Amino acid sequence: MGGGSRPRWAWWVSAWYVVGFAEGAGAHAYFVVTGGLRAYDYAPGATQLLFHGLLVLDPLVVALVARGRAGGPLLAAVVMVADMLANWWVRWDAVLADPVAHLRPVGLSTITVFGVFVLATAFPLHRALVSSGQQHRRTPEAESDP
Repeated sequence: MGGGSRPRWAWWVSAWYVVGFAEGAGAHAYFVVTGGLRAYDYAPGATQLLFHGLLVLDPLVVALVARGRAGGPLLAAVVMVADMLANWWVRWDAVLADPVAHLRPVGLSTITVFGVFVLATAFPLHRALVSSGQQHRRTPEAESDP
């Protein structure tokens, strides 16, 4: 992953972003491949649109974070807020009916744990990427020196 002088913690957080958002993109791709455009018919229209949009947004987050772009963590936070809200909205009645069924390491609980991780780390990671990016920028004076 790009980022040169990125702090070690920021490298690890970035790696988790890449893994998490790549898995999300893969899951959404799988759902669309197996279910077609109607893969999310159980959800309201806006939620369906969001879930299909994650086929583009998740890989975009992966690319931005892997390249050390400071906007990557901010986009990741926005994507995870939307994704968590949509998933909780769709599953709310099922959670109320049987909350224990959702205490497993897949689905809603995983999305929620990863989302909280992203929200807790997005701004610190953004700041780390901004500061590491400034260290590598060339100034006009530096470019004119032999």
